[in-house]
Amino acid sequence: MTMTPWLSVIIPVHMGAQFLPMTLASAAAENPAGVEFRIYNSGDDNGAARRAAAPFFGRMNIIWEDVPDLLPWTSKTNKGVHDAGAPHVVMLHQDDLWLPGHLDAVRTALQSWPDAVMSIGASRFVAAEGRLLGHWRLPFAAGLHEGASLRDTLLVQNNIAIPSPVIRREAWLAIGGMEEALWYTADWDLYLKIMKLGRVGVRNAVTTGFRIHGGSLTIKGSRDPAAFLGQFRVVLNNHADAFEQLSLANKNKVRASIAVNCALAAASCGDFSGLLPALIEVVKLGPVGAAIYLHKSRILDRLRPRLDLGRRLMKA
Repeated sequence: MTMTPWLSVIIPVHMGAQFLPMTLASAAAENPAGVEFRIYNSGDDNGAARRAAAPFFGRMNIIWEDVPDLLPWTSKTNKGVHDAGAPHVVMLHQDDLWLPGHLDAVRTALQSWPDAVMSIGASRFVAAEGRLLGHWRLPFAAGLHEGASLRDTLLVQNNIAIPSPVIRREAWLAIGGMEEALWYTADWDLYLKIMKLGRVGVRNAVTTGFRIHGGSLTIKGSRDPAAFLGQFRVVLNNHADAFEQLSLANKNKVRASIAVNCALAAASCGDFSGLLPALIEVVKLGPVGAAIYLHKSRILDRLRPRLDLGRRLMKA
């Protein structure tokens, strides 16, 4: 008799042979009994990604599906959640990692907060070769929170790394899943929608790794500044009601945050022209406002590794 999995891991893959073995190895090390791994591969790579994953088929419950016509990662992820057999789902991109203790932390969260629509935790940045970099912290205290109480801070900046959230599948389906046209801000939009539905647990342990490298969506997408900015505008439009309820000071923090994000994305590609205007937007918030923005955005956590990547790409 086939056992119902307690967790479904959705892995959208496209030309993923380089990093996928490290990603799967990090998951296999967690003894993932009762966990299903749904991999959706759209890359025309002559089977390279599947060969890279082959050593893990006997160690993990992997369900592999080639979906050549389903290119966006958002589409593959929505399909994975629709197909999932478990009541909770997580995203694990082909280049991200689980750190030691991740599944234990997830089990504890599900037992401690059985009615939460989502639980989240801090993450670590990971270099292309797998070296752990700085922490990507959350601006939320550990424990259980009303989702609406976290939403204002999340509107300022998406602080949640993609491999971190554990989401109730029925909540994902209830909000219609990810907006598939959003290639950069789809997860931010998703979290904001899910937070409307109930309580969110914040895990204390740091058990996921978010890899930054030259082939990431941030790097590729930032080469088109107008398209990159458009990703943020769609989310603000989707959540215009929440944005309009913010104080003027907090609205200015949101605007400053978008300016900083766009400037940093451009800088990671070697274009530093937007950094000074973005800094001016932060300074205009005033000393207290700027301090609150820095806390809510965790921008300093993200600044060093991304600018370091930009310098490396310029030297390459």
